Amino acid sequence: MLITAGPTYEAIDPVRFIGNHSTGKMGLSLATAFAQEGANVVLICGPGVQQIALPKNIIRIDVVAAAQMHQACLKHFKQSDITVMSAAVADYRPAEMASSKIKKKSNGLDLSLLKNAYILHDLATKKSAKQLLIGFALETDNERHHAAEKLKRKNLDMIVLNSLNDKGAGFGTDTNKVTLLFKSKRTKALPLMSKLDVANEIVNEVISLN
Repeated sequence: MLITAGPTYEAIDPVRFIGNHSTGKMGLSLATAFAQEGANVVLICGPGVQQIALPKNIIRIDVVAAAQMHQACLKHFKQSDITVMSAAVADYRPAEMASSKIKKKSNGLDLSLLKNAYILHDLATKKSAKQLLIGFALETDNERHHAAEKLKRKNLDMIVLNSLNDKGAGFGTDTNKVTLLFKSKRTKALPLMSKLDVANEIVNEVISLN
């Protein structure tokens, strides 16, 4: 298995970065749940993901930027039967990283941004018929529509929809409330529960897809 977790940080200068509030708790829970079922897991973690004791059948790889996560995913994807992309990868990066700390200017600061490679899309184009590819969608409006569109567009087998409108869900919490959307057009809405319980529900659904 291949699982991604946490954010990516895109450097502006040696001090500052573009990032997000992801903690990687959902990805850690997924890795633990799948490992408990006997899966051999490669877990690619972005920066700031908690260092915890993991089962021996989990190999953890730490990266910082989206480009590093992209390369790590490409390296391990071909050997993966199941891939779960739960990381919150930055969509953009600064066009240039300043070599020294940018000094404060009274008139503000303009940044030129470039789009990062879409890792999930790249993996989807390389996916074989025997591989399962599962994505995550964090939405704030028209949630199911956007998630269903992403599921179809990226040729995913399942997508896990998070809504920031649901209390107790999203970044930094120990709980989550998700809806699972499947390639077959089936959906399954889960109540608010711990992220480990959510992970176990996802494990059960993935087993049923195999």
